[in-house]
Amino acid sequence: MPLTAHAAAFARLALANVTREYPNFPAHLVTSADEQLRPAALHPAFYGAYDWHSCVHMHWLLVRLLRRHGGTPAFAETAPVVGVLDSHLTPRNLAVEAAYLRDRPSFERPYGWAWLVALAAECRAYGGAAGARWAAALTPAVAVVDRLLADWLPKATYPVRHGNHPNSAFALGLVLDAGQLSAATAEAVRRRLLDWFADDHDAPVHWEPSGQDFLSPALTEADAMRRVLSGDRFEQWLDRFLPALRSGAPCPLLDVPVVSDHADPQIGHLLGLALSKAAALRSIASALPGGPVRTRLAEAAEAHLTAGLPAVDRGDFTTDHWLASFATLALDPAE
Repeated sequence: MPLTAHAAAFARLALANVTREYPNFPAHLVTSADEQLRPAALHPAFYGAYDWHSCVHMHWLLVRLLRRHGGTPAFAETAPVVGVLDSHLTPRNLAVEAAYLRDRPSFERPYGWAWLVALAAECRAYGGAAGARWAAALTPAVAVVDRLLADWLPKATYPVRHGNHPNSAFALGLVLDAGQLSAATAEAVRRRLLDWFADDHDAPVHWEPSGQDFLSPALTEADAMRRVLSGDRFEQWLDRFLPALRSGAPCPLLDVPVVSDHADPQIGHLLGLALSKAAALRSIASALPGGPVRTRLAEAAEAHLTAGLPAVDRGDFTTDHWLASFATLALDPAE
């Protein structure tokens, strides 16, 4: 498994981050001088890793690593990972997180919501007493996200297409993979993706990337659509959306992004872009029959992964707090 060579290092990186309260970038609207603003008071489960969404997906990473490698001789991190997850993913802590989400309906919409649902799914997939315990503790927060999604989707007339956190396609694809939503909300997600994207064609790929993207607008859209269109329907949609793939013409989506300053927090997003594109390219390729388009996408995915992996653990907090999760999406696709 490609993740094997990186599992221990990624676990150590995630452990260091989810337990590090500062520096912290809270997305919290202060309404009173009397408010308690310490991150661990606002978010007793997800106070670390610089910001809430990164902390959530670094917890997801820890559970994924446990599921894939926990208990194996090469993965000595099992006990400390379980210890941190037991400390953070408690009913009491997650009741606070659920209340915070419920009281602030636009907080982390939709990116953080999606990662929370993905975390719950990973806990259930891990199983055993520990996985069941963490999943049960997360259930109230997942129920809040389900309700928030159900309320928001009918009002979301237009998708957010840019390559940062509010991107609609990435988040909704992630929640469909997780399979934790109620049947009605999951169907609403599918309908909204089709409403937004089914008629899209000739994506303006020459506009990509923007200067601080960590997602490709075109590839996240295509990756979302392969979740709601099957077989020939998806292949036909992709031919209309990205005609250069079939024709063999140059396609900027297949080019590895140039990162001029790895230490700049915004330019450094492009390091994550290489990894998120690798994951999307692999997933899209896997949904296609054998042939030149599939081969072209798979080769581009490998080039992006090769470029992005060395940046995951550089000792620089601006990237160390989040890149390993995206590397794992590329190395270990969802079943």
